[in-house]
Amino acid sequence: MTSIRLLLICILLAASQLPAAAQSNLIQLTDMLKIKQPGSVDVSADGSKVVYTVTSIVPDEKTKWEYNYQTQIWLQQLDGKSQPRQLTTAKEGASSPSLSPDGQTLAFVRVADMKPQIFLLSLSGGGEPVQLTRMPNGAGNPQWSPDGKRILFYSSYSPQDIVKDSLLNPGKKLPTWSLEKPGFAGNEQLLPSNASLNPDGSIAEVRAWLEQNEKDNKAKVISKLNFQQESSTSSAISIAHAFVIDAIPGAVAQNISAGFMSVSNVQFIGNSGDVLLEAAFNPGLHPDRVQQETAIYRKYAGSAMYQMLLGAADSGFGGSSLSPNGTWLAYSYGKTSFVSQRKLAIAKTGDLSKRISIPFDRNISQMDWTADEQYLYFTSQSNGGVVLYRLHIASKKLEQLTTFNEGVGSFEEEAGKLVFVKTDISNPFELYQADAVAKNQQRLSSFNHDWVSKKTLSIPEKRSFKNEKGLEVEYWVMKPANWEPGKKYPTILEIHGGPTAMWGPGENSMWHEFQYYCAKGYGVVYSNPRGSGGYGEAFMQANINDWGNGPMNDVLTALDKSAKEFSWIDTSKLAVTGGSYAGYLIGYMLGHDQRFKAACAQRGVYDLRTFFGEGNAWRLVPNYFGGYPWQKATYDVLERESPINYVQNVTTPLIIFHGENDLRTGVIQSEQFYKSLKVLGRTVEYVRHPGATHEITRSGNNRQRMDQMLRTWEFFERFINR
Repeated sequence: MTSIRLLLICILLAASQLPAAAQSNLIQLTDMLKIKQPGSVDVSADGSKVVYTVTSIVPDEKTKWEYNYQTQIWLQQLDGKSQPRQLTTAKEGASSPSLSPDGQTLAFVRVADMKPQIFLLSLSGGGEPVQLTRMPNGAGNPQWSPDGKRILFYSSYSPQDIVKDSLLNPGKKLPTWSLEKPGFAGNEQLLPSNASLNPDGSIAEVRAWLEQNEKDNKAKVISKLNFQQESSTSSAISIAHAFVIDAIPGAVAQNISAGFMSVSNVQFIGNSGDVLLEAAFNPGLHPDRVQQETAIYRKYAGSAMYQMLLGAADSGFGGSSLSPNGTWLAYSYGKTSFVSQRKLAIAKTGDLSKRISIPFDRNISQMDWTADEQYLYFTSQSNGGVVLYRLHIASKKLEQLTTFNEGVGSFEEEAGKLVFVKTDISNPFELYQADAVAKNQQRLSSFNHDWVSKKTLSIPEKRSFKNEKGLEVEYWVMKPANWEPGKKYPTILEIHGGPTAMWGPGENSMWHEFQYYCAKGYGVVYSNPRGSGGYGEAFMQANINDWGNGPMNDVLTALDKSAKEFSWIDTSKLAVTGGSYAGYLIGYMLGHDQRFKAACAQRGVYDLRTFFGEGNAWRLVPNYFGGYPWQKATYDVLERESPINYVQNVTTPLIIFHGENDLRTGVIQSEQFYKSLKVLGRTVEYVRHPGATHEITRSGNNRQRMDQMLRTWEFFERFINR
């Protein structure tokens, strides 16, 4: 009898160890911590080398189970055989690498005395980085002049700073736009006061005392429109200015821009000292009122005047890229409505009125010219991938260089060599080299390859259907990683946010989560319903005044069609999850459909009427629904579209997540939905993550990122596999 017991124990022990061995080949939760992300690619002009950043997750030195992000700069020779070399190691990290035109010096940003500053590092003589800037408000985004003698950078200032600054404001003028301080006709409150601090004194002394309370964070006085940031409220106004400094340690920076208008995307026009820049179309507007009404200007060296080159009321001109010799200007333009897509245009700088619009029904980013000005490269989200395109300037022919099944991140082309970061199913991030048309690709790095190649991954299968509007909706189906023929598996419907986001095999933010759930024995179905980006302007506008029913039908149709084609999907064990707009759609869906055994809604919006006041993304309300909650026609639509008005129909077990410092959607949104369900006696759990913002699952605290994913899986297990 004893020997039989011993034999049974041995068999049970062996059986219990088999799954553990098999698990080692599956994606684990903590594999998230292994993912390294290269970015900010900058190739030397001769194509001989590349510098780039790598962001890693490293254990906190003091606290167990805490992990910090750290970004460092790496260098690699493009000879086809060299290995990457880490250039920076300081615990503060480093960012924004920029190579000098001769490729011998690296400019980058690192924190010094609590402020980001620009440093120089010789790549030929060795030695330690040397601090170049000592700006009181910090410095960022270095850019070399064509002759390699100067560096352009940015620094931000408050209106109070500018009023006192003799360089940025030589005449000590006040802004022409109103600070919108009630009871003040002008902006005289910005003028320095010599009044003493006395709460019992004159009006000037009382104001001085009150101002000191604001400085000491005893009061936060708000008169601006956009007072909600990502994690807190702020009354501060930040104005970005451009500076130039000789690339010699000890040099003094000189301002390029001045006054009370923020500038961006400043570019050298040759070595003349003139620059191209982007700023508000109407400089007389408060920065909060500018929105997307931007223009492109030329600023002449030694002059305080800006010459507007491209701009119009209710329009935005930006994303500009000047060709190396200054012959051509590429830019995007369009109306300022949020639910719209800017168009791509090129024009000769000698006559910008003769605009050549390039037919391309997608949003574009990252424009990059070839040195001979024959081609313009750019990337665009499209059909599930982030695709690299090339425009031939003479013929206006557009070439698609990469596929919809992969995503191109930061890239640059020099001397016929294309270097880029790529995401695909087999690897979340890696650095690649290719020829000028993205052929003959060679993987340069192994930041993730070595450990990912040992894992069993699930490969998404792409399908599509036409919805009732005639729009083609694409969706993807992923088998469980341990899939076996003939077996049934629970399946998770994943929904993206935005609503103009886009998912697909080339979208990197969900790589780990999808693989993790597949490794846990779940199938995954995800789609790009109407309103998604990456399919053109008409598709993106197809959910205007219809956030709920139409997109819900699209994602549920994708799930229904998946279940019909893939017999392994167990329709009695379905779950749904998603964040932001997806949190909204899940709330709406659960009030209209009861097919799911469990659901997870993250950082969502559930009452569109109050969302207008609670979140910094409040402009979604007028842009999608045509007005404001106090207008009857809009109010009626918001009533119809708000999930809170269907909460009494929700019977699906639900877990709700929200970061306590999330001001993009507003944490009270989740509290309304949770409290309503509790009063109704429904099965609901509410998780608040202290200190977390809307970005919790993408760039938030890593322990909280793991907590949310693991807690979601654990909640599903309670109802799906019981």
